[in-house]
Amino acid sequence: MGTVEVPVLIVGGGGSGLSASVILSDHGVEHLLVERRADTSRLPKAHYINQRTMEIFRQHGLVDDVTELSADTEQFGKVRWQTTLTGQGPLDGRVIHEMDGFGGGALREAYEAAGPVLPAKLPQLRLEPVLRRHAEQRNPGRVLFGHELVSLAEDEGGESVTAEIRSVETGETTTVTARYVIAADGGRTVGPALGVRMEGLPALFDATTAYFSADLSPWWTEGSIITWFLNPQRADLSSALIEMGPTWGKHCEEWGLHLPLFGIDRTDEQAVTARIREVLGLPELELTLHEVTSWTVEAVIAERYRHGRVFLVGDAAHRQPPAVGLGLNTGIQDVHNLAWKLAAVLSGKAGDSLLDAYEAERRPVGQYNLGWAMSAAAHHQVVIDAAIGLGPHVPPERRPQMFFGYFAPTPMGVAQRARAAEIFATHRGECQAIGVETGFAYEQGAVVPDGSRPPARSPLGDVYRPTTRPGHLLPHAWIEQDGRRVSTHDLVGSGTGFVLITGAEGDAWAEAAAQAAEKLSVPVTAVRIGEGAEYADADGAWQHLCETGGAGAVLVRPDQHVAWRAGGAETDPAGALTDALSLVLGHRVP
Repeated sequence: MGTVEVPVLIVGGGGSGLSASVILSDHGVEHLLVERRADTSRLPKAHYINQRTMEIFRQHGLVDDVTELSADTEQFGKVRWQTTLTGQGPLDGRVIHEMDGFGGGALREAYEAAGPVLPAKLPQLRLEPVLRRHAEQRNPGRVLFGHELVSLAEDEGGESVTAEIRSVETGETTTVTARYVIAADGGRTVGPALGVRMEGLPALFDATTAYFSADLSPWWTEGSIITWFLNPQRADLSSALIEMGPTWGKHCEEWGLHLPLFGIDRTDEQAVTARIREVLGLPELELTLHEVTSWTVEAVIAERYRHGRVFLVGDAAHRQPPAVGLGLNTGIQDVHNLAWKLAAVLSGKAGDSLLDAYEAERRPVGQYNLGWAMSAAAHHQVVIDAAIGLGPHVPPERRPQMFFGYFAPTPMGVAQRARAAEIFATHRGECQAIGVETGFAYEQGAVVPDGSRPPARSPLGDVYRPTTRPGHLLPHAWIEQDGRRVSTHDLVGSGTGFVLITGAEGDAWAEAAAQAAEKLSVPVTAVRIGEGAEYADADGAWQHLCETGGAGAVLVRPDQHVAWRAGGAETDPAGALTDALSLVLGHRVP
């Protein structure tokens, strides 16, 4: 292929890399994506798409295709603990506890108030082809699977990066010169080549997951995102079962089982199959074993997210335990944050310093999510077992006795289950963490602080408090235009423009937006919400959420986060808005 020049090179075609490609295309940024694999993921892996990620998919025209394949909250919105899936013993197939999670059941109202779309369940195996199809449609001929990065070097003078790309099939090499590089390769190539140091704990524990097909419909109770088995007889059979589709519910065909394989060679298909049957209590189960993966659970974060002209995203920047499902979601949110900044710089609307805001904003979020996932994983490993009386102090021979006591139809059994329910409720920090998933904010970066304090975050992350405070996600509210209902999030669109939201009497702010846009050559759309304005606040939700009154204004970035706000009228609204935009984009005001 010779030599290719492109503004942005994306290395890695997983969830984060493909999402970056889609968003960059929407922002009008030319780019090339290379992925060493011949195809998208063949393993289900990450399977929970949280609400904030679904909102990003909605903004960029992906949500309908994702929703068509995914399970909705009614199909996965519970977390369940059972003794076993089935069996003939008095303790087999017993439900220990279940609770609503991830927007299901009684949580639905809170999640519906938080955003225009709910979470979904779709394993990476099925999500990545959707992302790839959209990436290829929007950037024809520039999404190259079966191509690996061989070398990467910043050119003398630091104005570009040169990469050598090789076709895995033919060995043909191509030299790519790019202004910037997005490393979405899971930390396999770019990070090590740059000498990136990962801080944290690189080996928390080892885990094993078996992926298989089987008909479990006679025994499966549908509706849970994950079912944890706490075996009454043997601790080494405790495990977790997850639906992997493509059909959801009782007739799900494919499954993921996290299970211990102590003393078993994972390459021994017969032995692993026997263990799966043993765990499920189905000695005669017909199943097809697809893959057994052993993986090391890490808790690490890159010391820096930006290395010259290279930006680390997703697993290349942070790797954490799977608890709370923050890994893939955080990665997609990384590229959502980065893409509009790259577009602004490459189009000349902002200086290179704007790109420093990517690390300033996203690394604290990555650090917080890593810590939250670690805390949730540790809590689950220790506290949940203790809820029903298990723990290292209980010898194996007393294990069944603890379960009989738990299920006993006696006052003591009732008391034990009541105590356990209160302990299980603390698991909401993992499965009801809407405040973690949606409530993150940027304290430094491409925002103009107004001196206000952030709303208090709930200790267990189970409450989301929307606010227009700079750095926070624009609050969602349903508004109407000519009888058509839209979300305040829809006002932003999929491009690179800013939106200034003001009240019905906001003529001065609308004029200020036009003046600031012309002065800085930055798209700024003014939108008025209220009685007599182009958008009606039908149920008064926006008036309650905007926190600026009818005379103020809220400036929203292309990634739907608030950049600046005015609490009321300004004597020079055009000057105030121009100053704010200049600070956000790194301009110097003439």
